Parts: sequence; C-alpha cells; structure tokens
Amino acid sequence: MAPTIRSPFRRTLALMASAAILAQAGVSGMAYAQTAPETTAPGVVAPAPANPETTAPAPTPPAAVAPQQTAPIQAAVPNTGPASVADLAEGLLDAVVNISTSQKVKDDEGAGPAPRAPDGSPFQEFFNDFFNKQQGNKGGNHNVSSLGSGFVIDPTGYIVTNNHVIEGADDIEINFANGSKLKAKLIGTDTKTDLSVLKVEPKTPLKSVKFGDSSTMRIGDWVMAIGNPFGFGGSVTVGIISGRGRNINAGPYDNFIQTDAAINKGNSGGPLFNMKGEVIGINTAIISPSGGSIGIGFSVPSELASGVVDQLREYGETRRGWLGVRIQPVTDDIADSLGLDTAKGALVAGVIKGGPVDDGSIKAGDVILKFDGKTVSEMRDLPRVVAESTVGKEVDVVVLRDGKEQTVKVKLGRLEDSDQAAASDDSAPDGSQDDGVIIPDPGENNDMDQPDSGDQAKPVPDTPDQHKGQVSPDAATPKNVLGLSLSLLSAETRKAFGIAESVDGVVVTEVTPGSASAEKGLKPGDVIVEVAQEFMKSPDAVAAKVQALKQEGRRNAQLMIAGANGDLRFVAVPME
Repeated sequence: MAPTIRSPFRRTLALMASAAILAQAGVSGMAYAQTAPETTAPGVVAPAPANPETTAPAPTPPAAVAPQQTAPIQAAVPNTGPASVADLAEGLLDAVVNISTSQKVKDDEGAGPAPRAPDGSPFQEFFNDFFNKQQGNKGGNHNVSSLGSGFVIDPTGYIVTNNHVIEGADDIEINFANGSKLKAKLIGTDTKTDLSVLKVEPKTPLKSVKFGDSSTMRIGDWVMAIGNPFGFGGSVTVGIISGRGRNINAGPYDNFIQTDAAINKGNSGGPLFNMKGEVIGINTAIISPSGGSIGIGFSVPSELASGVVDQLREYGETRRGWLGVRIQPVTDDIADSLGLDTAKGALVAGVIKGGPVDDGSIKAGDVILKFDGKTVSEMRDLPRVVAESTVGKEVDVVVLRDGKEQTVKVKLGRLEDSDQAAASDDSAPDGSQDDGVIIPDPGENNDMDQPDSGDQAKPVPDTPDQHKGQVSPDAATPKNVLGLSLSLLSAETRKAFGIAESVDGVVVTEVTPGSASAEKGLKPGDVIVEVAQEFMKSPDAVAAKVQALKQEGRRNAQLMIAGANGDLRFVAVPME
C-alpha cells in the first residue's frame, strides 16, 4: 500500500514547485516591460537588453516568491508621461507677444439689404422698425479689431509677425506676457512671404529669441508652437515636423514646413521652435474645413524668413536678386526630347530684354540645373534661390544646352528694378509692361520677349528677302507634320491670325483633332519658332528636322511655340 500512496504525493509536490517557478518568471518579465519606458525620451524606442539571459532574475524557491512579488511591480509603475517641455517653454513665453490691431471701417461697407420679418409675424413691426433705424444710420465709422501673434527678435523692440495680421491696420498694439502694452509702428512688410517687422520702444530691454537653421530640421523632429489661438495668449502646443518644402500656392516662394502641432486662428505670426528654443518657422496657415486645427499647419521656414526680416529691418523693404528670365516646368516629355534622364530643372522660355542675362549668357531653351551651387530640382525652386541671392552678386549657373552641361557666370540685378527694364523693352508686341518677376506660369504673361536665338542662324526681321531665296519652291504650300498643317508666315496669315510683326517662324493653320499636337494644346495661329533648338524658316524645314530626330531615335520633338502676341512656351510632341 505504501508505494501506491507515496507516488501521487510526490507528483503533487513537483507540480506545485513547477507552478511557483513559472509564476516567478512571469512576474519578472512584466516588471521589466513596465520600467523600460521611464528611461526613454518621447518618440524613442526603448533599447532591448544587451543580454536578456543574464539580466533576467534567477528562479527562487516557492517560499521566497510571496515577499518579493508585489514590491517590484509597485515601484515599476510609471508615474509620469513623456518628458516635459515646461522648462523650455518657460524661457520662451516672455518673448512671444499678442498683437491687437484695429481698423476704421464704414458702417455701410459691404452691407446688403436689410432683412425683413415674414408678413403676419407678431414681431414684424418691431423687427422692421429696428432695421429701418439701422439703415438710417449709415455713413458712420466703427473699429474692427483682430488678434494675432508675434515674437521679439531684438531686446530693443523689433518684433516679427505675419503681414496678414497687421495688413490695413490703423493702430497696432503689442500685448506682452507680463500684462504691459506698447504701441507699435510698422518698419517693413513683404507680401510675397507674408512677413512684417514691427518696432516698439520699451523702457527696459525685452526678452528675445533668435532664428535657428530650419534646413537642418528633419521630418519627425519635435517642435513647439507658442501663440494666441482664439485670443488665449501664451498657449503652448507640441508636435512634430510632418513635411518640408510644401507648396500651398500662397506665394511665389512657397517652401513651408508642415507640422501637426496645433495651430489655430490667432496663432498667425507666432514662432515655431525647435527643442533648442530657436525659431525655425513662423506659423502662417492651416488647412481646416472647420476653422480649427486638424493637425495640418504651415510655417514659413527660418531659412527663408531670416533673410527677409534682415532686409526689412535694414531697408524697410526687400531687395531680391533678379535673373531676368521666364521659365516653365520640365515635363517628362520635354526631358526625353532634351536627353535628360529625369524631369528636373527649370526650362528657360524667354529672356527679358535689358535684363541681367540679355548678354546671351542664358538663352531660351536652356535648362537651368544649378544656381549658385544649389540644385534646381524643379521649376519652382529657381525663383526662390534667385530671390534669396544678393543683388549684384556674380554667381555660377549650370545649364543644359545642346545636350551638354555648361557653367555660365551671371551678375544678378534687383527684382524691383525689373519694371524699368520691362518698360524699355520695345519688343513687346502689345506694348504692355512686364513685372520682371520670374514667372512660373508663362501663360499668365501678357508680354513675352522675342525668342533669344543666340548663335542660331535666325534671319533678321527687317531683312526684305527673309522668305525669298531661302526656302524650297513648295515651301508656301501647307504641309502636314505631327498632325499640324503648316505654312509660311505672310501678310495674309499674320492678318488672319492676328500675329504680331515681331513673331517669326512657321505658322500652324490647322490641327488634326485627336492628334498628339492637339493633345498638347497646339492650335491654329500658333507659330513654331524652333524645333530642337533650331530656328525654323519653312514647313519643309520643320518636316526635315522632325525626320532627323526620328532617325536619331528621339521619341519627342521639342517645339518652341510663340503665341500670336509673342508669348513663348516649349512643347514636347510625341513623334510615334
């Protein structure tokens, strides 16, 4: 009997010991997972132990489990959230200000017809009497107030904000964190970047902040916004950089930082800080269907803002570099026609007469790939890097010309001086003046310069025999090329399509519906000036050049097209 009784008893003791060992191992593993986050910063994954086998506690006898089981768990429970930004914010709050503006507006400005109560309403008489009195009081003035944010960049009282915060204001008042208020005067403003500089006269030096380098910031870096959302001054929000180089069509130099730090109405003009307390952005815009933050905010980067602010402080205005060219995007088709491996750079559609590069250093048809050492990845990069450059500076420009990269030196003019250059340009077919800005969309221009032919054998417009003795006998006969019916320019065709005398080339008289040319937007009255950077004198010349390109294995023909008034653009037409 004894053997049969002892065996179940031994098995019971073994099971109890095993259960105790497993329980101890489970408790130890959970305690480690709870303590790990306490040693890490926000957004950083806790590192795994170098050798988990050696760091795990050794099993203990069942009797030792009970006294050690609860104490480690209680000590390991986190009692704080992510690392606090309180110390950082405390040192910056005094440098961020609330900006209050007021503007006098006529009472009847924008007023519509007075509403009326429904006929038969018990309140009809009262309702109509009230609004009749309001209508009779038209013509007076009242003040409209608005609130925004800003920040002090100099202890002597220089303050940065958005232009739209103070635009049109008759009175600007700065409210400081300590409750004091000072009147401010406008030093300078720049509508293209939506930035303004204000000045107050403090009795004692003010707390100020400095600009950091936004170009070093990466997507995912922590940032902090301080401002005056909905009138709640001194509000701090934290988030990360969600994107860089955003174009929201707010201006010609869009290069916004996108952040998910909460930005609302009233935050405009306030600073976006990095974790060193440096201003790396100026909060300017949000995307929101409701008017409140949905986590998509935009800030002007400090790499753009700091230069503008310096100029506004020194001159009261901006002094931007000016290249004097008109540009358009390099599409995949154009890149293929030029022999580029990818679509990159800015395609020069025209050169402004009297501008900095009217000396032939840059020509129509060039693709600008680098400017002053900075890569031009896409068309909209060029206006920004040129504008940020110093007026009068001599810079190296890398262009693609005739299939080869070349480096040319150009001396920049001043953007504001471009109006004078445009005014002296007698080649404008309609007599209008160009604003001198590097224009992203040439279709918006009303004044395009004559195409820069460079060293190409373009006939002089005043030569009497420019169409005689230079073309084949059948050149006047319409010829179909790439779905286009082409003809020589003559007095009759100029009159029929309203083509200016300054325009020269081969005129398009018809476009085959559904053809590749039609899909590219070509229309009757357009003039083919060049094919593959070679001036075209006749329909036969166009046909011969297109055939030569096909034999070279090209898939697209790059055409320089002039509109009836001389507007230039480049179009790559498939030749299959």
